[in-house]
Amino acid sequence: MPARVHAIIVARPGSSARAQLLRTLDALRSQTTQPAAVTLVMCGDAASARESESVASTVEGIIEARHGTSFAEAVELARPRVAQGSAVWLLAHDTAPHVRALERLVGTLERSPSAAIAAPKLVQTDNDREIVSLGVTMTALGRSVELAAGELDQGQHDGRDDALGSDIRGVLIRGEIRDSLRPDPALAGADEGLDLGVRARLGGGRVVLTPAARISVTPDGPAALPTGRTRRAYATRVAQLHRRLVYAPAIAVPLHWLTLLPLALWRSITHLIGKRPEAVAPEWGAALTAMLRLGAIARSRRSIRSFRTTGWASVAPLRVTGSQLRRRLDDGHGSEGGAVSELRFFSGGGAWAVLAAAVVSVASFTALLAWPVLGGGALLPLRTTVAALWRDAAWGLRGIGVDVIGPADPFAGALAVLGSLWPGAPSFSLVLLWILALPLAVLGGWFAATRVTDRSGLRIFAGVIWALAPTFLTALTEGRPAAVLVHLLLPWLFHAAVVAHRSWGASGAASVLFAAVAACSPSLLPALLVLWVIALGITLGGSRIRGAVRLLWVPIPALALFAPLIGWQLRHGSLIAVLADPGFIRPGLQATADATGRLALATGFPTGDLAGWMPFAGESIGAWAPALLVPLALLALAAAVAPRWRAGITLLVVAMSGLATAFLAVGVMVSFSEGTPVAIWPGAGLSLAWIGVTGAALVTLDTALTLPRLRLLSATVAAVAVAVCAVPALAAFHTGRTVLTDGPVSTLPAYVAAQAGEDRPIGTLVLTPQNDGGLAAEVAWGASETLSAQSTILSTATEVRGTDITTLSVDLLSARDFDAASALAENGISYVLLAQVAGDEADRARALRTSAVTALDQRAGFVQAGATDRGVLWRLEADAENRAALTAGQQATARLTITLQLVLLAAALLLSVPTRASRRAARARSRIVGRAPEEPIVLPRHAEDVEHPEDLHPAVDPEPLEDPQPAEDLHGPEDLPEPDPDQKPAPAHEEEAR
Repeated sequence: MPARVHAIIVARPGSSARAQLLRTLDALRSQTTQPAAVTLVMCGDAASARESESVASTVEGIIEARHGTSFAEAVELARPRVAQGSAVWLLAHDTAPHVRALERLVGTLERSPSAAIAAPKLVQTDNDREIVSLGVTMTALGRSVELAAGELDQGQHDGRDDALGSDIRGVLIRGEIRDSLRPDPALAGADEGLDLGVRARLGGGRVVLTPAARISVTPDGPAALPTGRTRRAYATRVAQLHRRLVYAPAIAVPLHWLTLLPLALWRSITHLIGKRPEAVAPEWGAALTAMLRLGAIARSRRSIRSFRTTGWASVAPLRVTGSQLRRRLDDGHGSEGGAVSELRFFSGGGAWAVLAAAVVSVASFTALLAWPVLGGGALLPLRTTVAALWRDAAWGLRGIGVDVIGPADPFAGALAVLGSLWPGAPSFSLVLLWILALPLAVLGGWFAATRVTDRSGLRIFAGVIWALAPTFLTALTEGRPAAVLVHLLLPWLFHAAVVAHRSWGASGAASVLFAAVAACSPSLLPALLVLWVIALGITLGGSRIRGAVRLLWVPIPALALFAPLIGWQLRHGSLIAVLADPGFIRPGLQATADATGRLALATGFPTGDLAGWMPFAGESIGAWAPALLVPLALLALAAAVAPRWRAGITLLVVAMSGLATAFLAVGVMVSFSEGTPVAIWPGAGLSLAWIGVTGAALVTLDTALTLPRLRLLSATVAAVAVAVCAVPALAAFHTGRTVLTDGPVSTLPAYVAAQAGEDRPIGTLVLTPQNDGGLAAEVAWGASETLSAQSTILSTATEVRGTDITTLSVDLLSARDFDAASALAENGISYVLLAQVAGDEADRARALRTSAVTALDQRAGFVQAGATDRGVLWRLEADAENRAALTAGQQATARLTITLQLVLLAAALLLSVPTRASRRAARARSRIVGRAPEEPIVLPRHAEDVEHPEDLHPAVDPEPLEDPQPAEDLHGPEDLPEPDPDQKPAPAHEEEAR
């Protein structure tokens, strides 16, 4: 039996800490077994403690330490005051022992001669029925795991007495070995009790749990884990890595040390997949800290070696296995636990709607099934290899122009992803995109509707309305790939963005989709950022800081993609040029900035022909086409006074932002096509407006029209009217009113394409006489002009970019006498192609083309290869020089830019990867956003299809608890989650619909 007990109390200054300290001292004076001495270590100013009569009457001495002193260091400062043979009781200012706590701890040491440490049951100060800690163990890789924490105390663990370790707070260390069992300061305030238990076990002793000895604690005391997720993650990881290096055999320590940084990289990936981005920085900080503290590792290893009498086999039985952890984390429901939000894609008819859209698509674009390459409009072939596609997406030499070095358009990255889906023939991926566009649009619209309504019929209604949008069908018939991709991506962005505040998975998915939409249509960036600011303000207004942090991440990948382009335009052009349409620029039929054009935009049509109605039915009838959209517009406007008016008004704000974008776009001309200024395509803004109108109409149909027949009639009238409006566009392919063509595989002659096989960098100067008497000059590299090689830094240029090829082209057709072949070869050009202007050729263009043929035939070093369907081709006799390589500085810029962009995109993608835990958390909440709690729930036919009614409006939606992480989603036992001492467990419950 210990002759005496010496209590060491570690305290910090502060008014709340002072009150807790007085409470702890009162509890010590009330003990049935009094400690022989009490020493107070004050980590900070001890003046107030010395002046307190309560403190002076209880403690035998006060030690003042610096403010940042850790608990282990404070205990070490008091150790010289402990009498020889006295047991040491470790307390803090927030640890208030219950009346018989010390009596029972002393009794445990008396009854168990092998016990080196007696550990109490820690309970919450505010609720002594909640267990904070009762025993700690660790996995095979050294991660600490609480045996009992965050549970309601019903005596279920009182029969357990043997444990590997415990929480450091309140432990009583036997006097005979207290000099060998000292808390390790190198553990950074975590796992100190576990480390003491391991060392006690290696020294032939053990940790005995004493559930009857109860001590009330708070989560922010000196001996508790640091507050804040980042600080707590750092402390626990530092402790784990330190213990791993200390416990490992000497021969394995260098290997563990070398794997610290690779392991930090791997665990950073698992943190992102596990939706714990706040743990990434602490992971790297802990790895670097562990690598640099070689002296602390050596001291800890010596301490264990001096006391050790048994092997690690004595520790192994008390470790927890992966299967045991899985059983503890299993809630008995599997992956479906708590599921209250069913999708009902198949049972609700969504799959049939997508299948029907696929049939309509095949019927509308029948011949596309046999086309290897899609041409016409703003379409061009893609590179022939996937590697070349990704080179076009990187910072460096651009695929058009001469010696033009700079950032790629983010749209080139989207094309690289698209082309990689069909690596054998990347251009065929555009054909597949056109064939699958309608069913994919229905699919996206259907999923976006799941955030607004749980009625299966209305979800199908939304999918159909979205697929038949005039702006989408116009983009299909006019051959605008960027606009098609924007329309397909927007509903998925809506689906993820409206719940981005709920989880990191949704935030990661929304950030990837935000970047993709912005890449395809930079003109949407201002509207998207405005909507993001509004969402951020609503979230902050609801005092949900964690949700706001998740929302802050959403635009970051997009900004990383656009940052090099923004910097380039600020230095060489104008900032507004960043908003220019990417890809191949061609003058189209888009609505103009006059009154007629803006009226077409206001009615939802991006072109003056009103989605084909003007040529299809004549101007007298076609002018009334906007009337077909009136039923849908009326349903959308009624959302402002619907029961869910908040959601309705929010969606109308989205519609207005899209309309404003379209109105502004037609008045902005920053791009040029063969010298002709071209306005920004307004269809992207109309797509954004269409998603707001469709969503607002759903709100009206879902809540305002309570009579089923009235709801069915209204939805049918609106859907039929939109379907009739889509007839000219869907029939355009068969009536010959579309610009889509079969190919070409290459925009250059077949001879050049054959010489430039596998995307060899062969340069071709393309000269095109214009109808106004001008000359357009462009340099194409490889087998063809390609869509991914286009660059807005050239299409928006108002001055020469790179080498001035325009002056050289004019001199080439003039009477100037110079070695033209050598001048072109010095710039890497091997061929000259004299092309004909698209469409009808005017007399001035024809005359210039005729004189150009004569001039080039008379040039020395030019060998005419003949007339082709692309124009007249000349080959240069001089050997072309290779394209200039990047300088060392340019290569460093390219590597840095690509690395930063890839890191951020990889982080976003890893966050968006669904896990079992994230799927379960998503299913446990209603998919619908903006539903008021008092609204009735629409009950489906089967109880298991019930949607959860408790999802509130974002402004008042309560902050959810962190998603639990089951063991099946982790990559190793060490990755299992640790309980959060600041977080109380949510009560288990199930919702049953009858």
